[in-house]
Amino acid sequence: MRIVRDYHFVEPEDRGATVAIGNFDGVHHGHLSVIDMARAAAPDAPLGVLTFEPHPRQFFAPKADPFRLMSREARASRLEKLGVERLYELNFNASLSSLTPREFAQNVIADGLGLKHVIVGADFCFGKGRTGRVEDLQAFGAEMGFGVTIAPLMAQSDKTISSTAIRQALSDANPREAAAMLGHWHRIEGPVIGGEQRGRELGYPTANMSIDGLHPPAFGVYAVLVDVLDGAHMGQYHGVASMGVRPMFGENKPNLETFIFDFTGDLYGTQISVALIDHLRGEEKFDGLDALITQMDADSAQARAILSAL
Repeated sequence: MRIVRDYHFVEPEDRGATVAIGNFDGVHHGHLSVIDMARAAAPDAPLGVLTFEPHPRQFFAPKADPFRLMSREARASRLEKLGVERLYELNFNASLSSLTPREFAQNVIADGLGLKHVIVGADFCFGKGRTGRVEDLQAFGAEMGFGVTIAPLMAQSDKTISSTAIRQALSDANPREAAAMLGHWHRIEGPVIGGEQRGRELGYPTANMSIDGLHPPAFGVYAVLVDVLDGAHMGQYHGVASMGVRPMFGENKPNLETFIFDFTGDLYGTQISVALIDHLRGEEKFDGLDALITQMDADSAQARAILSAL
């Protein structure tokens, strides 16, 4: 997959694509539908996705609470697995945000990227102040020489599938509901970082990951699937993970600590992907280390039973 980040400098082979436009946070079932429509609209054209980095919401409210379901790297990896050949991950800055709807259509879609056809959701807005609507985009396409298809919003069980609904399911400690809307398990992906090594002392060495910038799911303990994406231990594993601030030890910065069953080896610096399967219990503070270890034993047994049934 080729990645283009500046619409002012586009190679000839990266022009003429059919693209789905949106933020694609989570790459959920609704996004998959739009990508499939892009694939069908012009089968002979390169299949692309047009998105923005940082997310416009981050750009306009940089101090707001973290809300993203996945990092840019995880999003790119997921899109590539879906067969996307061109990722137009445009730098969202003051210049781009100031374009009027007409300027966005002309400067970015028609002249800059030279797109053949675009697919957008029925609620798509674009241009300065989000004043452009899908009907405007259709009119601009007819004038400027690119096709436009409007994808209907997708619903599931009387609930519109959206990144907002998925975030709510995760906040409600319901990762399976989130997975039903995503079309895949919700994953946290990134490098294994150094920790305090308390888990090793307790007999539960963990692979620690930062969740900075991501929407935090409900704190507590989860049954998880783990993919080690590079290094000597590449493969798939089962495990149990703790999401939260570690109240037993006075920590207050949320992270994800994963104990991988039946695993020995060093994962520091390795890229891993942790899928949340079931929320086992909330985060707790125990009377002592013996009580904590007893609970960790019970958590591991429960997680093993859940994961063996998948």
